[in-house]
Amino acid sequence: MAGMDFTLTEENEMIRATARQFAEEELAPLAVKMDREEKYDPRVTRLLGDHGYMGMEIAEEHGGSNLGAVNLAIALEEVNRVCASSGVTMSVQNGLVNGPINKFGTPEQKAKYLPRLTNAEWMGAYCLSEPVSGSDAAAMVSFGEDHGDHFVLNGTKRFITSGLHADLYVLFSRTDRSAKPSRGITAFIVERAFPGVKVGKKEKKTGLRGSDTVDIILDGARVPRENVLGEVNNGFKIAMDTLDAGRVGIAAQAVGIAQAALDAAVKYAQARQQFGEPIANFQMIQWKIADMATRVEAARLLTYRAACLKEKRLPHGKEASMAKLFASETANFCADEAVQVHGGYGYVGEFPVERYFRDARITEIYEGTSEIQRLVISRAVLK
Repeated sequence: MAGMDFTLTEENEMIRATARQFAEEELAPLAVKMDREEKYDPRVTRLLGDHGYMGMEIAEEHGGSNLGAVNLAIALEEVNRVCASSGVTMSVQNGLVNGPINKFGTPEQKAKYLPRLTNAEWMGAYCLSEPVSGSDAAAMVSFGEDHGDHFVLNGTKRFITSGLHADLYVLFSRTDRSAKPSRGITAFIVERAFPGVKVGKKEKKTGLRGSDTVDIILDGARVPRENVLGEVNNGFKIAMDTLDAGRVGIAAQAVGIAQAALDAAVKYAQARQQFGEPIANFQMIQWKIADMATRVEAARLLTYRAACLKEKRLPHGKEASMAKLFASETANFCADEAVQVHGGYGYVGEFPVERYFRDARITEIYEGTSEIQRLVISRAVLK
């Protein structure tokens, strides 16, 4: 295994230190407030944009910093360690919105939209799921009728992260009802200002309460043909390719939540006295800490491997699913154990592990459930 190096570069370490300082100083005060009020604070978008975290994989000519997928994963981990609501906003903008426009967009689309997204002038959202299609994304029923120079879209997109405040949607709609389910779907860049685009109900959620999740309603929405992303009727592959990239971001989010839970458990165990000594001296607590620390490190390495493959533009679908699966289950494991270490105090809002516990749960569900990740992995292994 000559040549393998698991140490971070000087640049990686600088990104981590800078992101950690930014998150702790700028985002931490907003994290608790957003969670308690169950309301997204637009200052998050502005802060992420001002500090260069909304275009980390985009070329400088389009306003990005071109720092690559590994540095993005590192920064996402640090942001999510402090505020998972801010972290998912950052992950969606980088992976699910900038990513497909940068990879599949025309030069004109890139020039028009990427600078606005990377500097956070505009916020983006990814619209794939529908009321009848979640894990089975190809079962979508929204329809776009081709009118030559424009399409008219009708339907509802469900569970759209950042949809309430987004100015732009990377949106998928069926455009050929006669084609097979995974065919006949087109990707569109839909501006919120287009006629017929409406924001529906806001969901009341268990966690990530500082990130708004809404329906996006297409009621005769008129989308210019020049806003087709990629080729007409060939959008499903864009959706799946984008999810591969997005799963690296959610894996990084999960690592950040898991690390936060571990940090909180260690701090509490060292301070909490029972039977005349810190509970950190008790073997059962030590074993919990050991299991948490080991799983966090394994999840981190899986995530960095997937990010590294992505950065090198190598196939990474299986690796992204492995990272997302293991990291999300680790986040839930660590959050649960951290609550247990805290005892009754872990069940009340005074301590942050209660928020970590709620925030961790969604990581096993969105951008592909754990069951779907196992399906992706098994298919890759068995083929």
